[in-house]
Amino acid sequence: MEIANTGKEKDRFIVAVTGRMDAVTAPEFESRLLNWINAGETHLVVDFGGLEYISSAGLRSILTIAKNLKTRQGHMALCVLQDTVKEVFEISGFSTIIPVFESIDAAIKET
Repeated sequence: MEIANTGKEKDRFIVAVTGRMDAVTAPEFESRLLNWINAGETHLVVDFGGLEYISSAGLRSILTIAKNLKTRQGHMALCVLQDTVKEVFEISGFSTIIPVFESIDAAIKET
């Protein structure tokens, strides 16, 4: 899995994630995002366009990040979910907890 800051737009910190998020890689995702949050970034847009797979460990990390942001009056939006990842979010109910958008631009505009 690769995690990269791809910029900042309208006070939104944009992060791109590619590869697979599972029990092995989810802790890295959580750690990297918490580091950015602790550095002051509280409005995140996470681009999952390159994410091919997500496990329950990945969902748990996302929930941890969302809860952390909530305590700081921040928020996270997800965007560009591939069909397999989108299906996991819909089945698990995560798409009702964390906003999901079709594009980075939509996530920035609507959050």
